Amino acid sequence: MSNIPETGRSPRVQIRLVVLQILVLSLLATLGGRLWYLQVRNGAEYAAEASGNHVQQVVQPATRGEILDARGVPIADNENRLVVSASRTELMKMDDDGEAVLTKLAGVLGMKPKEVTEKVRLCDSETPQPCWNGSPYQPIPITDEATARQALQIRERSEDFPGIIAEPASVRRYPGPGGANTAQVLGYLSPVTDEEIQKAQDTDSPYLRSDQIGRSGLERQYDKELRGKAGVTRYEVDKLGRVLGEAEADAGVPGSHLVTSIDARVQRVAEYELEEAMKVARQEWDRNTNEKYKADAGAVVVMEARTGRVVAMASNPAYDPNAWVGGISAKDYAKMTGKKSNYPLLNRAIQGQAAPGSIFKVVTTAGAVKAGYPFNGNYQCSSDYSIGGQVFKNFESANHGMINLGRALEVSCDTVYYRLAHEEWKKDGGTKPKKKTNDYFYEAAHQFGLGKETGIDLPNEVSGRIPDREWKQDYWEANKDYWCKHGKKDGGYVEQIEWENCHGGNELRAGDSVNYSIGQGDTLVTPIQMAAIYGAISNGGTMYAPTVGKAVISPDGKTVEEIEPKRNGKLPVGKATLKEMDAALEGVATRGTAAWRFGGWPQDKIPMHAKTGTAEVYGKQTTSWFATYTKDYAVVMTISQGGTGSGASGPAVRKIYDAMYGVQPDGSIDRKKALLPEPQKKLPKIRPDGTVDSPKIDEDPMKALKEAAEAAAEAGVTGGQAGVAGGDPGQAPPDGGATEPDDGAATGPDDGAPPEQPAGTVDRAAAGNRATRRRARRRAGGPPPGTGARARTAGCARSARSARGERADCADGAAGAARAERTAARAARTGRNQGAGRRHGRPGSRSS
Repeated sequence: MSNIPETGRSPRVQIRLVVLQILVLSLLATLGGRLWYLQVRNGAEYAAEASGNHVQQVVQPATRGEILDARGVPIADNENRLVVSASRTELMKMDDDGEAVLTKLAGVLGMKPKEVTEKVRLCDSETPQPCWNGSPYQPIPITDEATARQALQIRERSEDFPGIIAEPASVRRYPGPGGANTAQVLGYLSPVTDEEIQKAQDTDSPYLRSDQIGRSGLERQYDKELRGKAGVTRYEVDKLGRVLGEAEADAGVPGSHLVTSIDARVQRVAEYELEEAMKVARQEWDRNTNEKYKADAGAVVVMEARTGRVVAMASNPAYDPNAWVGGISAKDYAKMTGKKSNYPLLNRAIQGQAAPGSIFKVVTTAGAVKAGYPFNGNYQCSSDYSIGGQVFKNFESANHGMINLGRALEVSCDTVYYRLAHEEWKKDGGTKPKKKTNDYFYEAAHQFGLGKETGIDLPNEVSGRIPDREWKQDYWEANKDYWCKHGKKDGGYVEQIEWENCHGGNELRAGDSVNYSIGQGDTLVTPIQMAAIYGAISNGGTMYAPTVGKAVISPDGKTVEEIEPKRNGKLPVGKATLKEMDAALEGVATRGTAAWRFGGWPQDKIPMHAKTGTAEVYGKQTTSWFATYTKDYAVVMTISQGGTGSGASGPAVRKIYDAMYGVQPDGSIDRKKALLPEPQKKLPKIRPDGTVDSPKIDEDPMKALKEAAEAAAEAGVTGGQAGVAGGDPGQAPPDGGATEPDDGAATGPDDGAPPEQPAGTVDRAAAGNRATRRRARRRAGGPPPGTGARARTAGCARSARSARGERADCADGAAGAARAERTAARAARTGRNQGAGRRHGRPGSRSS
């Protein structure tokens, strides 16, 4: 009998065959399902993607909208230039990454090979500027200043320049009409990055790889309105790249025009006068530091008092915004971002923070009235005020007797505010505060809008600082570990401060409140904040969010979207107090600390109001502040390390007003020569073809003003003011003229009422008496008045350091005062700097 099965198969072989059949059927079913999914279920989607592989997009960048001044003069527009660009993707396909092509291109363009190579390298954390921070897939501009000859060379020899493109393109331009720079207000453009493209792809304003976007200033704030929409044409091509036809096209839409409240002529005057004031300050001698003033930075704001619209905003040092067009050079980038050039990219009008000095006294005056101190009460203005053995001196130890708060503003009497602040500090419990403190002076600052942003339509505004109890506590908690680690009770000055801050830096001490009351200590404000405050005092108490943008107008001029002024609330001051404060600030300009700068001003026709300020900054020279207003405008100027308020900033502010109102050197008003006697109300007209109906500024408006001043100087007409008609802005008033900060400050009647005087005059007799006393002291060999640094309180010494590591406004106590007195005495004996000191007023004030 045979053992072989009838079928010829064993059970094991049969099982294997069944498993194999199942596996094959499963694979066939999977393949069939996948084919059904690709061809039936998602067939349309993949068909569209496949056809997309044969569609190429050509992008036509939109023409960016113009930025216009209030009259329609372009301050940012566009022009056609020949642009030479490089395709990085094409260059990277070459064996040498395109080095030979770029070297050859450099020869044609008259550039260095290294300069061209740096233009096309990509930016990253390790690559310094210049570099390309846009998309690596779009053409990278090498230059936008190619000549027609250079462009033809590249195009005719295209085989020698693979990946290089030479074609006309519209590029941004900042024309600087009449010499107005306006750099920090305008900002600049740079290419969009891949990250920005991805972030905006699902928004209503997505980016294209070819887009240039605003990086600062108005270019950034209104980028969406200005950018427009690029045109995109899609072409069907075969696998060889030959065009088969046009698939579809999206028409481009030009960007809208932005009308601003800036007046290019006033902007030019503001920039020029700020620069000139800083130059003059650098020639003046600082008797406190025994060197010339550095005047290393400054800012000025001209604002419409009744709307908050900014007419001019200048920041110094400045830069040329055209340096960014077509890619910035390494040299220019280093200048704009280096410490040596003092960071010109900063807009110090909204980003510069400093102690305000006496221009802050309008805030503490309001706080005092709120606390129950009558505006017309009698307050002692003694030569000094003592707290716990520390002596706080009034400026130049002046004793004005019993005066009211209005007179205290006029003569800038510090000791009146010392007393009030100290009294309130004690009522609130001193270093052991009550559960619910009033803190009237600190609360007033917050109600005036300080310690927070104004809301101006410019990016990166800073908030300043009000050093109240909450801030003291928060700052102490953030820094106590460092202070406790590095502080030494018997160490150097800084180490002692750190030790004291470690052991009680969270306490609000008497010295903190006293310093704060005159705008010193850890208080920080910005020029735009103070302009908003003084503008509100002018208009009757309404606080406005400052604005630069005035309207957005469509390219054809048919659609106009006006940007209305936005109210930020009301000043915490009653109508009666506001009226009295207004009268006192007018007195500052006619018989107080600013009178010597407004001699000959037509006060009866254009009432001027002012407040001077000279703030001390630890480790630096004094900061000059000058805040003013009329019924139309508020003008605030500050100069870092520039000296006194009226001495350094006063002449420049006066000249800005002269230019706007047409005030001539003899005090008359010529409206034909006035640049802006009243705020601009009408919007410029945009024609249907997109052009702007605007006046022309063919020359620098400063030229006519300087010619008029020179003519007046030759005729011997000065208008009764220092620094007008070509005079030295830093010079002292004539003998008998008032100087800062207690100009015309004769000890008046017991009620503190100022003597009656005609508008625009100076209390010459009182000033003359002071001049006599100064001459007598000099003949006796003593130090000139006002040179003694005031002794600081322990509170000042213990005040916290600022966020940037700089201590604001504290000197080395009595030892520092003694050193300053000895230095001034030596200077007086040698005769060095006496004249400069007189010209600059009386330096060394903590606040004026």
